[in-house]
Amino acid sequence: MHLNPTPAPGEDAPKKKRDTLYLQVLFGIGAGIAVGHFRPDWGVAVGPLGDGFIKLIKMLIAPIIFTTVVAGIAGMGDLKRLGRVGVKSLIYFEIVTTLALVIGLVVANVFAPGVGMHVNPASLDAKSVASYVNQGHAQTTVGFFLNIIPKTFVGAFADGEILQVLLLALLFGCALGRLGEYARPVITFVNDIARAIFGIVWIVTRLAPVGAFGAMGFTIGKYGLHALVSLGQLLLTVYATCAVFILVVLGSIARAAGFNFWRVLKYVKEEILIAVGTSSSEAALPGLMDKMERIGCSRPVVGVVVPAGYSFNLDGTCIYLTCAAIFLAQATDTPMTLAQQIGLLAVMLITSKGAAGVTGSGFIVLAATLESTGKIPVAALAIVFGIDRFMSEIRTLTNFIGNTVGTLVIARWEGALDESKAGEILAKKRGA
Repeated sequence: MHLNPTPAPGEDAPKKKRDTLYLQVLFGIGAGIAVGHFRPDWGVAVGPLGDGFIKLIKMLIAPIIFTTVVAGIAGMGDLKRLGRVGVKSLIYFEIVTTLALVIGLVVANVFAPGVGMHVNPASLDAKSVASYVNQGHAQTTVGFFLNIIPKTFVGAFADGEILQVLLLALLFGCALGRLGEYARPVITFVNDIARAIFGIVWIVTRLAPVGAFGAMGFTIGKYGLHALVSLGQLLLTVYATCAVFILVVLGSIARAAGFNFWRVLKYVKEEILIAVGTSSSEAALPGLMDKMERIGCSRPVVGVVVPAGYSFNLDGTCIYLTCAAIFLAQATDTPMTLAQQIGLLAVMLITSKGAAGVTGSGFIVLAATLESTGKIPVAALAIVFGIDRFMSEIRTLTNFIGNTVGTLVIARWEGALDESKAGEILAKKRGA
C-alpha cells in the first residue's frame, strides 16, 4: 500500500515527482515567511490555505487508521502478539516522554529564562487565553479515557478522534480475525478501500507546498518576527532543548536499535517539512504510516503504534510543558520548591498524554496543567501566548521524529521489521 495511486508498472514517474516534494514545501515555507514579514495583511489573508490543507489531510486520517489496523490485525492471526505490541508501545512511550519532561524541567531550572522579568499576573490581559483555559479546565484524566469510547460507531469518524477510531479498528480487526476464512471477502474489501484512500492522500499531498505557504504566512503575518525577540530566551531554551533531545536521545535510541539516524531523517524528510510547515504533525501522519510500512514495518505494528504515538508519545510537547511552566513561575516570581516541581512533573505525566497532534494542543495542555496544580497563576499564560505558534514548530518536529523512531524501534523489538526492506536505514548495512 503506497501513496502512489497507480499500478506497480507505472510507479517510477510519480515517485520521481515525489522526490522533489520536499523542495517545493521548503520553497512554500520560505515564501510564507517572506510574505508574512513584508506584507503582514497578505500573510493573514493566505492563512486559509494552510487550514484547508490540514482539513483535507484530517478528513483522511480516520479511514486510513481504520483500514490499516483492521486489515493488519485480521491478517495477523495472533491476538496475543497484538497485545504485546500495545504493551511494549505504552512502556516505550512512558519511558521516553518521562525523560523528555525531566530534561525540560532540568534545563528550565539551569538556564532560568524567566528570571528577572518580574511580571505581575494581575496586570495581564487574560482574555486572549480564556478559551484555552476553559478547554484545559474541561480536561480530566477520567474524561480523557472515557472519551476514547465513541458515542456511536459512525461518530468516531465524524469527529475525527484518532483514539476512538483506533479502538473501533482494534475491535473490528479482532472480530474479523476470529471469523477466519469467512472474513476473507471483508478483508479484501478493506484492503481495496485502503489502496484508494492512500491514492487520495497522494493527490492531496501535492498541495503541501501551498498549505505550508499559507500556514507560515499566517503565523508570521499575525504574530510578527518581533515576538521572537521579546521572549527570545524562552524560545531559544525550548528550541535548543528539543534539538539536543532529537540528536542525543532519539539519535541514541535509533542507533542502539541498529538504525542509521541520519538516514531515517532523510527517509522522512518530506513529512518532516510538511509537519513543520503546517505546525501540525497530523498533516504528516498518512505519509508516515505509508513510509513505515514501505520500509519494512509490519502493517499491524504501524497501525497500532503510529496513531497511539500521536496521543501518548509527544516528546516535544513534554519538553515545552516543563520549560514553559517553570518559565512562567520564574517570570511571575512564583517560588516553587523541589517537591512542588516534582508534583508538577507528576501532573504532566498525565496531562501530556491528552495532547493530540494538532496546532495549539500543547497550549491547551499547559493551561490544563496550571489549572490542576493551582500554583502558577493561569493568567500568566498570556505572557507566552504571542510566541506559542512559533514554539509549535519545534514541538511538532520533535513529536514527529519521536514517533518515527518509536515505530521503527518497536517494530524491530517485536521482530516485525523486514530487514531486507529496511536495509536503506539500517546502520549495519550502510555504515553507522
